[in-house]
Amino acid sequence: MGVLNLTPNSFSDGGLWSDAAAAAHAVAMLDAGADIIDIGGESTRPGAEPVDVAEEIARVTPIIAAVRQRTEAPISIDTMKPEVARAAMAAGATIWNDVLALQAPGALEEAAALQTPVILMHMKGEPRTMQDAPHYEDVVAEVIAFLRGRVTAAEARGVSDIWVDPGVGFGKTLEHNLALLGAVARIRDEVGRPVLIGASRKSFIAKIDPRAIDARHDRLGGSLAAALLATQAGAAMVRVHDVAETVQALKLWRAVLGSPKGSP
Repeated sequence: MGVLNLTPNSFSDGGLWSDAAAAAHAVAMLDAGADIIDIGGESTRPGAEPVDVAEEIARVTPIIAAVRQRTEAPISIDTMKPEVARAAMAAGATIWNDVLALQAPGALEEAAALQTPVILMHMKGEPRTMQDAPHYEDVVAEVIAFLRGRVTAAEARGVSDIWVDPGVGFGKTLEHNLALLGAVARIRDEVGRPVLIGASRKSFIAKIDPRAIDARHDRLGGSLAAALLATQAGAAMVRVHDVAETVQALKLWRAVLGSPKGSP
């Protein structure tokens, strides 16, 4: 899943992509090996302020329509708002990626009406406050319990095509993030749904390597390591900014596994 942020304040690529450049970048990511383009118009970085519905729709729908004109590849809309999801689907999106896991008023009903695949993510709190000393007794067990509950709620409304995302970086410390990356197979097995991991360029990488200050330029190595570890552990999809590099890393990893001395 290639990331296309249409926000002025995203943590790693805010303000880079707009208008024709955004659609061209989406096509370039597909050419580089992305299977899905994830388009968002509201930053969910720690401390981010909300964007109103009209502004978010105005940001995303023209770009979704422009990307759709150029490709039949799946497009996901990264939004917490059911109104934005509806407008995005009308413009050509086909997947709803929701960091609130359909908890917003009307979200479950909208997902049922749209009947598109949904991605349900765990986030402790909300973007403005989620990194204010997050605490868990058992982060893996609590994230699993939350995701199972949201899957059940969505299924009860008739939503069937459901993925889950443990929400690396969303209301978690470094230790929480590492625990979740190490528990992908458990999350997949206990929730019973395919798992998406989005760890690309996130600040926990800088907690391990303090030199990785600039999100866009200093965190490629950590992002690739996270993508490989998540895939090896059983993630069905990784959400990344650096598509070509991630695809190359995964190709090499698969080639080693497929070699005579590779491990299954």
